[in-house]
Amino acid sequence: MSVNLKKGQKVELKKDNGGQLQRVVVALGWDEVQGNAGGFLSNLLGGKKQDIDCDASAFVCVNGKIVNKSDIVYFGNLTHKTKAVQHAGDNLTGAGAGDDEQIFVELTKLPQEYDKIVFVVNIYQARERKQHFGMIRNAYIRICDEKGIELCRYNLSENYDNMTAMVFGEMYRHNGVWKFNAIGQPTTDNSITELASRFS
Repeated sequence: MSVNLKKGQKVELKKDNGGQLQRVVVALGWDEVQGNAGGFLSNLLGGKKQDIDCDASAFVCVNGKIVNKSDIVYFGNLTHKTKAVQHAGDNLTGAGAGDDEQIFVELTKLPQEYDKIVFVVNIYQARERKQHFGMIRNAYIRICDEKGIELCRYNLSENYDNMTAMVFGEMYRHNGVWKFNAIGQPTTDNSITELASRFS
């Protein structure tokens, strides 16, 4: 049964029978912006939805830090050099139901020196497009096992006006066991590079 996480909550990633997971899917979703009825934004957009391009990325860390730019897995670098972390590809709008971007993690393939994977999202060209997370609806991160069964989910329900990026959560190795920590920390970073600098 899936666990609905709260900010700061940690959960151990394991199979229903208690066995160790070999592969997980970290999925992120969000809905595109709705124009405000009768407002300036609605008039500007004709009351239609406004596309918003969120980019999910994974920072594969050693001692909690990024040691090489190749350890950043994102739309421009879909596969980590170890082949253990793979990005499924870019979603430019968030349109449609269900997951918008997915990152696959082969836990058993990740070398021991990597102890943490941080999952982040930023709005592409947020400042230029005058967009922020307060304009996004139904944002979430969830983790599924290799069979597609949801293990845990973290829904973003707070007000994130003027925030342009988010540290969603982190998967970390503790005493040989992988755990997930729901972070939900908003930032005003305008690019993946700015986000990554927080972990370098």
